[in-house]
Amino acid sequence: MRVLGIETSCDETGIAIYDGERGLLAHALHSQVDLHAAYGGVVPEIASRDHVRKLIPLLDTCLAEAGCERGDIDGVAYTAGPGLIGALLVGASMGRALATALDVPAVGVHHMEGHLLAPLLEPDPPPFPFVALLVSGGHTMLIEVTDIGRYRLLGETLDDAAGEAFDKTAKLLGLGYPGGPALARCATDGRPDAYRFPRPMTDRPGLDFSFSGLKTHTRNLWAERRDSPGAQADIAAGFQRAVVETLVIKCRRAMQETRCGHLIVSGGVGANLELREALRRAGEKAGWQAHYPRIEFCTDNGAMIAFAGYHRLAAGETEPERIFARPRWPMDELRPPGEAASRP
Repeated sequence: MRVLGIETSCDETGIAIYDGERGLLAHALHSQVDLHAAYGGVVPEIASRDHVRKLIPLLDTCLAEAGCERGDIDGVAYTAGPGLIGALLVGASMGRALATALDVPAVGVHHMEGHLLAPLLEPDPPPFPFVALLVSGGHTMLIEVTDIGRYRLLGETLDDAAGEAFDKTAKLLGLGYPGGPALARCATDGRPDAYRFPRPMTDRPGLDFSFSGLKTHTRNLWAERRDSPGAQADIAAGFQRAVVETLVIKCRRAMQETRCGHLIVSGGVGANLELREALRRAGEKAGWQAHYPRIEFCTDNGAMIAFAGYHRLAAGETEPERIFARPRWPMDELRPPGEAASRP
């Protein structure tokens, strides 16, 4: 079965083609970073309009790379949520229209399930069961995964997600957009122990996260020290270290609780090199292994949607002939492929 994947949940336009026997045949991604940089964040209307402009050219690029025609597509998977409603509707509309025109099934994919399964695209994927740390955009969560579609939420953020905290702190420090990579670059010139930063919610049991207090602490520290030599880099380094150590502490607890031998890390923050190194050291010490998708699949992409959609379509899951998009979609509503509950 050959599945076309479409990702338009936010500010990346992704297209990919996945074959059940041959694996990933092609993928193409367009980032809107330059469009939104002038505004310091994603502008939903601009994002939606750019998806409209880029989807068909990216589809043609992928088909050419895969050596396929549109008629060779056996199913369509598109991101149905969560995400920006206008952006989601662009991808959902195209996905539903293509499926109808080609007389093939279509399925709406949960964006976070795509991220969760992205490491399984690698040549040496982790075996089930594993724990997943999903750190993408407005989401930070720990999930125990026993199979595709069988997920148990272990903990999640109670306010700001790690990615949001990175972006807002970068903006506070005047580091530009996108904030996460800009802050990480600035942190390389700083001293992470120059100032004291809290490790939120690590002094109590449980696996939930909270980063709003850390963000407030950073704002107050910057207001006090902004004129000090090297303060920008030192604060960036200290903030990054606090986020990384908080995530690592919670991951260690999750691995102890579940007794899993494998942790996967996915989402944009999963590309952070300090986080990767800290989790590698923690895993070596405790006897578990951390896995990541390749850097290009940490951010939003069509390959993860094509892969997740393939497993659901191959199990006989399909959507009725309508456009399905949910800006908010709890992961606990997901079921194993072929056992999905009816769409609300």
